[in-house]
Amino acid sequence: MVFKEYKGLDLPSISREILDYWEAHKIFDKSISERENHPPYIFYEGPPSANGIPGIHHVMARTIKDIFCRYKTQKGFQVNRKAGWDTHGLPVELGVEKVLGITKDAIGKSISVEEYNNACREEVMKYTDVWNLLTQKMGYWVDMDDPYLTYTSKYMETVWWLIKQIHEKGLLYKGYTIQPYSPKAGTGLSSHELNQPGTYQDVSDTTVTAQFKTIKDSLPDSLKGSAPLYLLAWTTTPWTLPSNTALTVGPKIDYVLVHTFNQYTYEPIRVILAKTLVEKQFSELYEMVVTISDLKNYPKGTKKIPFFIEKEIKGTDLIDLRYEKIWREAPSPIDNPENAYRVIPGDFVTTEDGTGIVHTAPTFGADDAKVAKEATPEVPALLVLDENNNKVPLVDLQGKFRPEMGSLAGQYVKNEYYEEGKAPKKSIDVQIAIQLKEENAAFKVEKYVHSYPNCWRTEKPILYYPLDSWFIKVTQVRDRLTAFNKEINWKPKSTGEGRFGNWLANTNDWNLSRSRFWGIPLPIWQTEGGKETKVIGSVLELYEEIEKSIEKGHMSFNPLSGFEVGDMSDSNYEKVDLHKHIVDNIVLTSARGTPMYREKDLIDVWFDSGSMPYAQWHYPFENKDKIDLGTAFPADFIAEGIDQTRGWFYTLHAISTLVFDSISYKNVVSNGLVLDKNGQKMSKRLGNTFDPFKTIDEYGPDATRWYMISNANPWDNLKFDLEGIGEVQRKFFGTLHNTYSFFSLYANIDGFKNQEAPIPLSERTELDRWILSELNSLIRKVDAFYEDYEPTKASRASSEFVQEKLSNWYVRLCRRRFWKGKYQKDKIAAYQTLWECLLKITQLAAPIAPFYSDRLYQDLTENTLSDKSASVHLSIFPTVNTKFIDTALENRINKARNITSLALSLRKKEQIKVRQPLKTLMIAVNSPKEKSEIEKIKEQIRSEINVKSIELIDDDSNILVKEIKPNFKVLGPRFGSEMGAVVGEINRFSKNEIKTLEKEGKINILLNEKNIILDITEVEINSKDIEGWLVARGNGLTLALDISMTEDLKDEGIARELVNRIQNIRKDSGLEVTDKIYISFLADESLKEKIHKNRKYICSETLGEKINFPSKMNRGTEVIFENIKTQITIKKI
Repeated sequence: MVFKEYKGLDLPSISREILDYWEAHKIFDKSISERENHPPYIFYEGPPSANGIPGIHHVMARTIKDIFCRYKTQKGFQVNRKAGWDTHGLPVELGVEKVLGITKDAIGKSISVEEYNNACREEVMKYTDVWNLLTQKMGYWVDMDDPYLTYTSKYMETVWWLIKQIHEKGLLYKGYTIQPYSPKAGTGLSSHELNQPGTYQDVSDTTVTAQFKTIKDSLPDSLKGSAPLYLLAWTTTPWTLPSNTALTVGPKIDYVLVHTFNQYTYEPIRVILAKTLVEKQFSELYEMVVTISDLKNYPKGTKKIPFFIEKEIKGTDLIDLRYEKIWREAPSPIDNPENAYRVIPGDFVTTEDGTGIVHTAPTFGADDAKVAKEATPEVPALLVLDENNNKVPLVDLQGKFRPEMGSLAGQYVKNEYYEEGKAPKKSIDVQIAIQLKEENAAFKVEKYVHSYPNCWRTEKPILYYPLDSWFIKVTQVRDRLTAFNKEINWKPKSTGEGRFGNWLANTNDWNLSRSRFWGIPLPIWQTEGGKETKVIGSVLELYEEIEKSIEKGHMSFNPLSGFEVGDMSDSNYEKVDLHKHIVDNIVLTSARGTPMYREKDLIDVWFDSGSMPYAQWHYPFENKDKIDLGTAFPADFIAEGIDQTRGWFYTLHAISTLVFDSISYKNVVSNGLVLDKNGQKMSKRLGNTFDPFKTIDEYGPDATRWYMISNANPWDNLKFDLEGIGEVQRKFFGTLHNTYSFFSLYANIDGFKNQEAPIPLSERTELDRWILSELNSLIRKVDAFYEDYEPTKASRASSEFVQEKLSNWYVRLCRRRFWKGKYQKDKIAAYQTLWECLLKITQLAAPIAPFYSDRLYQDLTENTLSDKSASVHLSIFPTVNTKFIDTALENRINKARNITSLALSLRKKEQIKVRQPLKTLMIAVNSPKEKSEIEKIKEQIRSEINVKSIELIDDDSNILVKEIKPNFKVLGPRFGSEMGAVVGEINRFSKNEIKTLEKEGKINILLNEKNIILDITEVEINSKDIEGWLVARGNGLTLALDISMTEDLKDEGIARELVNRIQNIRKDSGLEVTDKIYISFLADESLKEKIHKNRKYICSETLGEKINFPSKMNRGTEVIFENIKTQITIKKI
């Protein structure tokens, strides 16, 4: 047997078999070693965290990466792909804290930093085996044996080197700023972390429009009055009110003084707010009165509270007004308290919402801090002294009020920070609102839905908090970032130009500091007071600096003493640990001989992953050529989720620009989300997740991968549905497998081994030439699609070729050539043609369906090619043979396919089986050229549609009459009131105008003395039915099918039906396709006559030698259809 034969298609079994083959023959290793000295194709693997279980979306992400690496290998490139693990950061730390049952506060107290970091080191690789197994099972080729690990000393040393380069360029600085801070994670966040997808969520919060009571002595005479005067300020974060030290107004804004009553205490009050916001603040409960005297008769508790607008005031006239501290228990600022609690100007104040007066708490808002600092004199932030005499805000780093807050002390400012089930019924915001109501300090309290950011890892609300941090001056290279982005090929382009481009254009300085324990420490040492700074860029430099420190007596021993300088072996670097619990104890010496201590923070973990192009090779300490000579930098291709536009994509781009003034990657695919079939995000809570292992075990990795790629573009969201994978199994892989099974069955019978000289193209049939032309056109298209990072187009083009062209047309129309006739030139040409199509398809499909493609490739080549590759993935991607491409022939055969499809749709409409012959098909032709074209394919069309004759008629004839109707849905929105006139014009169209519209796709018409263009989509053109005929049009074709039937046609239809039943009996009996048979029918006289009439046809189609009509029959197969009832038996001769 030359070609293996299979009883059925079992994709999961095939994948297991091929996986074993790859491992036994080291195919992945060979895909790299056999391309030695070939041009490199550089791919970067974005490092996942191995302390979590992979999901179905990881199959999608890794398939996208795998496709282009396999494709480029087939194109002759050497594609090294190194796996990597993101081993630091919050995912690991939070997981460890959960396992140990501790919070961040316990670290360094009940558990040492060293013990904690050791626990992190163990936790981080927890699910490595699970990830490796998925990687293997799904066929993702990446070097898992030698991955880069971000916690190794070599990796960390490169990161330190990068930080030093940034420092030496003057782009590293320390700043005390208001930053996004995650109390539950215990660290500050960078702006790109805060802008990860899903961080901003709509929340319903208690808001307060607070009444700040002015100090009478600070008021000008024009604002003094009998009732107390309040400044109204609105806040969505009432917990910040105790830290208020200023109110900010817009100098150019018009304000008004309003007399009214407080809705909670009913006390008379005077309030100031922006004029344009009066209607918003004084709605529902309030009604405006004409004179101030109208207020005197207000009875408490009535439905409407009166208010009177006394006068207008410019914002400039409010500046420097003084007011009382709104939260009485709050302490005063420790610095310059005399400058607090006053009105200051600010250009950022708007009148879009609120009151036009902004509650200003400089400790908890960046804008607040800025405007307070710019005020003259500067407004102090509300800070107090802690137990170490450090200045701190009223809220601690856990998100709790400090002891100075009295009754509120020790409570979290957000209920979300409490452990589950322990949050109080009344949040801090509600408690503050209630007290302010009681103290006549709340004008309005209400719920308000707004967007608020959460920590991307803990999913808990962030706070804006004053922190000391180290920053990178990304703003200084903003123009370079934008310029380099224009050199990158983004898929889709809109992400690069829009989402990523806009982010770069507005990017802020990068907050590098993280107040955590498990990560890469900042390599920065400073003297007390920060006058002198050293940034360490290597282990050698640190070693030498420690030696200097020992000489000065600041260190007693060198913790790196076991390290051998110059030895780049892994074993030498394993002697060094650069993590926090080690380097925090290292004291260096300044140039002036004073001790220097390390800045305690870690480096943003996103900097870790953004450093991988260099750190994975331990650059510049090893492998300098990989970066300097461009053999491993920049990347030709990367791919990750769209959320990485503000994550890994950004940090890669930023670091390469900052340090190397270069792009980091040339092509990037930002893949979309994998949703459930209803478009919902997958989550365990909703129960709509899918186990990737079960999916692959049930359907096989090939069907899973092909479904994911063909169903939606990688950058679009995929609505994942297991039924879709099953459909791909049946339609694409089932069709391809059946085509191979058909080929192998008859090729083995005839002994085809592909040893004959190729039959010249000119001596092959038209169908051979057509399918080879289509094959080479497909190769050209698929190659271009892969090259342009369009795998969906590649998969769909391949599917269409296999299902519609190769199987449904070529094989179906050529099947007699395979099982009839002698093994001569025509049959050999058919085998050679089908074998070549199948072989090339395996190579085109291999990047997406690596297992089945390899199985099929080996089955086709094992005994037919002497110069073959050990795997399809080691073979060279097919090249286009332009001599084989005949566009005119393709158009002609595809026209036959279109005509067939249209005619068969008429049969389906009338429920007339294809086995039932019909008399005539009439086709309208538009030109002599089209007539000539169809003449050449008449026989194919006649055979496929099963008609006795085909008539070609002039499209101008009166036989097929066309009618045109307006498409009201499309025309209405366009023409509106002119609709009637347009409809009238369309109804007056002659057949010549209809023909022009069909041919050109549009037509000019005169409407109300204006020339307008009418598109074919704005009308509906149909052909009127002819009595006894069915008429259809589509794809520029019009045809009519004669559905009247004679007795001879009916008898022939019965004969064809009987042939089908006999073929089924042959198959069920296990006969070989070459076995000849005797056929027996138990039939009445009428059926005997019909069979006699078509005896020759029945025998030739079933390899029947003789037909018998016994009077009795035992164990015959009963056959019933329409008005026919018979029994059939067959006997092998």
